[in-house]
Amino acid sequence: MTALRFDEKGVDVEYAGTEFRLEKELVEEATQKSYVDATDHDVLQLVEPDPDFGSEPRRIGDIL
Repeated sequence: MTALRFDEKGVDVEYAGTEFRLEKELVEEATQKSYVDATDHDVLQLVEPDPDFGSEPRRIGDIL
């Protein structure tokens, strides 16, 4: 399971026992969206090769 923790500057990710940080600029470049308009599903797709979406996507702006 992947854990995502969002803040104003980026996302803390825990994936397969490894923790790392995706900075806001990296998320924007990878998704081609502003940080607040990207969704948790967009970020999950950057991390996992075959993500299991168990819920509706949420905008990062709404999460913050």
